[in-house]
Formats: sequence, structure tokens, C-alpha cells
Amino acid sequence: MHRSRFILIVVSVLVLDFVSLIHAAEFAVTVRTNVMVAMRDGTKLATDVYLPTRDGQPLDEKLPVILTRTPYGKSGGKSYGQYFAKHGYVFVAQDTRGRYGSEGVWHWMTDDGPDGTDCAAWIAKQPWSNGRIGMVGTSYVGGTQHAMAMEKVPQLVTVIPVDAVSNMGRQSMRNGGAFEMRFWNWIMLNAGRGSRASQDPATAAVLKEMADHRLDYLRELPLRRGTTPLKLAPEFEDWLIEAMRHGANDSFWEQNNILNHPERYKDMPVYLVGGWYDSWAGNTTANFHTLSRVLKSPVYLIMGPWIHGQQGKSAHGQVDFGRDAAIADELAWRREWFDHWLKGADNSVGKAAPFATKVRLFVMGTGNGSKTKEGRLNHGGYWREENEWPLKRAWRLPYYLHPNGGLSDSKPFSGSAATSFVFDPRDPVPTLGGNISSGDGIMQQGAWDQRGSSNFWNWPKPVPLSARNDILVFQTEPLAADTEVTGEIEVKLWASSSAVDTDFTAKLIDVHPASADFPGGFDLNIADGIVRARFRDSLKQEKLMKPGTVYPFTVKLYPTSNVFKKGHRIRVDISSSNFPRFDVNPNTGEPLAENRRVVTATNTILHDRGHPSHIVLPVIPK
Repeated sequence: MHRSRFILIVVSVLVLDFVSLIHAAEFAVTVRTNVMVAMRDGTKLATDVYLPTRDGQPLDEKLPVILTRTPYGKSGGKSYGQYFAKHGYVFVAQDTRGRYGSEGVWHWMTDDGPDGTDCAAWIAKQPWSNGRIGMVGTSYVGGTQHAMAMEKVPQLVTVIPVDAVSNMGRQSMRNGGAFEMRFWNWIMLNAGRGSRASQDPATAAVLKEMADHRLDYLRELPLRRGTTPLKLAPEFEDWLIEAMRHGANDSFWEQNNILNHPERYKDMPVYLVGGWYDSWAGNTTANFHTLSRVLKSPVYLIMGPWIHGQQGKSAHGQVDFGRDAAIADELAWRREWFDHWLKGADNSVGKAAPFATKVRLFVMGTGNGSKTKEGRLNHGGYWREENEWPLKRAWRLPYYLHPNGGLSDSKPFSGSAATSFVFDPRDPVPTLGGNISSGDGIMQQGAWDQRGSSNFWNWPKPVPLSARNDILVFQTEPLAADTEVTGEIEVKLWASSSAVDTDFTAKLIDVHPASADFPGGFDLNIADGIVRARFRDSLKQEKLMKPGTVYPFTVKLYPTSNVFKKGHRIRVDISSSNFPRFDVNPNTGEPLAENRRVVTATNTILHDRGHPSHIVLPVIPK
């Protein structure tokens, strides 16, 4: 009995010593490239395996695995592979189906659950694997994590989805029924690189020429099957046409629909990463709210002042948020998380930032408004630890639209008040920054003064957007005190149109007053949103309007955390387009993305006692 206990103690000590060695040591790395892994239908996916080695030999022990599945080329994971393998993990990078070295036909996300399941099963059988998998990746690559989580893959232990594809029919690919044009741009760019079609150099050249002339193709929408070089990459053309025509949030957008099917998500530790200016920000916060109520395992959330995939930077667009806004070592904090959940390390998870609390938020706007040496607005901000989202202590205050452009927390008293504007689809309001990804060449991401410049192909002159007659501007008086807005934001409108279908857009702006550094002031975009009128009642069913009839509309903006400082103004811009952020509504009521005509619409916003149009701001009390 004593001898058995002694042997057990010795074995336990040896195991703990090895775990400590794996945690602390840096190993050499051997890479096995282009391992072809068979899926259940026989399709083989190209896979690279990064193995930690000692004295030129792989370790004898079975190790936890970090997996990434990507449509962007597995070689892009080299830095991750080297880093994690040096720290005692096996790193596996796999090209998704139909991309780069993998066989098969690409489809947007739909194969990634089953393929990820088969990949994990293969990993579990390998001599270097202990069958425990964590996942990393951003954007689409974050989406492949969600896809495997929703398959409840047995080997999957934890995920860190960053700016991840999810809830595509809600506020991402379709947004209030409108189509986010960043995905049109994604297809134009990716159809000719890493696709089946691009394997022929001549075809790749034609598709690249198409991508290089994206601005010209933007002017010729809607896309029609077989009429552009995109027909040379038929799986890309087929998906884009269907996606632009499919407005309803139904089974077409089923993959990664976490909000409607949270019970499908595997119960495991999840760390959600997003940015206030990221294209998936609204879904990241919504996923946290939903999963933290459904999963028994811990769910964490961090939201910074970032654009898509730029957690290591503290400035973007025309704005600087201060050095602390950036995550200094993007790999180290991920390893800390994996060391805890995959290796059992007793470390900072649950004890110190960025793991001290379940929610970590960057509150923007506490800078001094000066100009940095790089010429950016010093908007500033700071990190704050929270335990929930949305914050229960927030006051959901309505700020009402008033005649003559006023905005206040006082209800309108007039019995009849409205403002009309003309929306011409041939001259849509240009996009000046915002929650954009894959905007290369057609849009600028992030925080920008709402004033034209050479940075914007469709608004190149130094003219503020507020000068346009098709934008209704409502703003407060200069604020008497700092006002923090942190949470989810909605604009409630009562409106009518001369058309059977149209769009209504809203944008929240922090109006910096004129200063020595910015003598014209600075109109900083904070959040925006859209609703397509035919989806005003439901994202699942279309219903055209009766011209002249007043309807209620809800425009869901992206979440934010921003201090509107004393002396600033809170501003809301209302219009009917934001292009090329969203596709332009032709106002004709024809089937989505199949129109041959456009109609100019007169749209009317009511703001009287019976129709108190307003924005709901989650204000944090001092």
C-alpha cells in the first residue's frame, strides 16, 4: 500500500514537472507542410503541422493542439505556428475547403462545421496529440471557430474568436435587411486568389483585373449572373448573387446563427474579442450576452477602440486613442488563456487583466482633443473592468428629434412637426469611415471627421456631410457636463415615404468644438445603422409600404462606449443611404438586387408629440 502510494506520488511529480517544463521552455520547431487530411466525403484539405522538438526530434509526449482553419492561406499562420510550438503546443493550420491547397468547392461557412469536426477527429488520432484543442483566428477564421463550437466538436476545449463571423442575417452580412457591401468587396478580391479559378494563371489575371477595377463595377450594380468576369469563379458568383438577393434572416443564414440557436454552442470557456469600430461589433457583444446566459462555462468579452483585426494598434483613421488602447503582445495573452484551459496552469486567468473580470471595455473620449504629431485627433480613453454586458446601471435615455435640428431629452410638444428630404439613389450619401472590414480600396475603416477629403473616392472635396440636403442633422446644445454612453443603441423613428420601399439610416456623432488644432471642429463618427423599410416589422418577412403612410422604424446602431465631453455636442444624422457601406435601395420595391429601375423618393421624418422620433442612449450615471 505504501509502495503504491509512493509510486503514485512520484508519477504525479514527474507529470507536474513535465507540465511545468512545457509551460516554461522554448523548443525548436519542425514543420510538416501540406499534409492532406481526408474529410468524410473524401475531399482532402491541405494542412500544416508545427511540432515542438528537442535535439531535432519531436517530443515523446502527447501535447495540446492550437488549431486555425482559414480561407486566406495556411502559410499566413506561420508566426502563430512558430510561437505556439516553441511554447509546447502543436499548432495546426488548415486551408478551408476549396481554398489554396485544399481540394473541393468553396462555400461560405457552410462546410466549416463538418470539416472542422473531421479535422479535429484526425488530430485526436495523431501520436503528438492529447486530444485537447484550442482555436485562434480573426474574421472568417473566427467564424470557423464558431462553426466548430456549434457542432459541439468533442475535442474542442476552448476558443478565442476575434471579430468573428456570426449571425449573418442580423447585423453583419445583412444589416436591418440591407446588404453590407464589404462582402461584395470580399468576393471581388478573393475570387481570383486562392480559388480553384486562380489556379489557371490566365484566369487569375482576368479576375485580378476585375478586382483592380472594383470602383467601376460598383457603379454597375446590381450584379447579374454571367455578365462579369466573376462568372469564371462560379461558386463565388453564385454565393454573392444569392447573398445580395436574400434579405430575410432565415435558414439561408443559418450557419453560425448563435443568437437564435445558442443551445447548439458547446459549453466551454469562450473569449470573445471585438472592437467598437469592427464590422462584427454588434454580433460580438450580442454573442456575449446570449452565451453568458446559456453556457455554464466562463464567457469573457473584451471590446477595444479597434477596427477589424487591429487589436495591436491604438490609432486608426484620423483618431488616436492613446498608447494603452493597444494590446502590446497579441500572442502572449492568448497563450496565457490556453495555458490555463489546455494545460491547467494557475496563472492570471480570472485574476488580472485582461482576464480579471468577465468584461473589459475601452471607454473612448477622455483625451484632450489636441492634434497628435501624426496629425490625428487625440480622442483618448481608458480601460475599465466590468462583469456584464449590457451594463445594468446604464440609464436608457431617449434624446428626441426636434424641429430646426434640435436634440434633447425633452419630448417634443408640437402637435404636428415633420422634416422631409429627397433621396436620390443615383447620388447616395458617401461612407466616411465606420464599422467596416474588407473595405480595401472602396471604403475607409474606423474613426473619421465627417468631412470629405481625397481619402474618399465618392466625396473627395473638403465639404462636410452635414452640408448635404439629403441628411437631416439633429444635435444637442453644447453639453454642460461629460456624458458617458456605453451600451447598445437604437434610433426609433416615425417616418413615411413617397416610395413603396426605401431605407432609413442613422449615425451617432461626437461633435468636437472648434479649437486651435482643429479650427473647423471635428465631427467624429461613433456608430451607425440602417433599416430597409420592407423589413421594418420583421427581419424574416418582407412587407412593402403604402406611399404616404406613417410607420414606426427601429434602426439598430453598433454598440459603443464613448464619453461626450463637456462642451461637445451629441449629434444624430438621419438619411436614407450610406454607400458603399450598404447597398443602395432603388426605392422601386422590385426583388432585392434584381432592379432595373431607380425612383427618387421623398422621405419624411416625424418628430411631434404623437410621433416622438428619438435615439435611445445608454448613459452611465456618475
